[in-house]
Amino acid sequence: MAWLYLITAGVLEVVWAYSMKQSVGFSRLIPSIITVLTMIASFGLLAAAMRVLPLGTAYTIWTGIGAVGAFLVGVFFLGESLNALRTIAALLIISGLVLMKFSGE
Repeated sequence: MAWLYLITAGVLEVVWAYSMKQSVGFSRLIPSIITVLTMIASFGLLAAAMRVLPLGTAYTIWTGIGAVGAFLVGVFFLGESLNALRTIAALLIISGLVLMKFSGE
C-alpha cells in the first residue's frame, strides 16, 4: 500500500506543479485552490508512504515522479522544447528511480 501512496503522491506533485504554473503566481483563484489542495494531498500521501518506506527511497521516488512528470506536462501541454539532451536527462532520472527501487531497503 505504501508504494501506491507514494506513486499517487508523485502524480499529485505533477498536478500541483502544473496548477501552480496555471495560477500565474497565485493570481488566478481556481488554479491556486487546486495547487494548495493537491499539495496537501501529495504531502499527506508522502508522509503515509514514509511510515513504511525509507526516507531516501520515498523522497527520491516522489521527487523523480514529479520531475519527469512536470517535464512531460511541459512538453506535451505547454509547448516546451523537446530535444535529445532533455530526453536523455529525463531517462537518467527514470533509471535512477528504477535503481533506487531495486537497490534494497
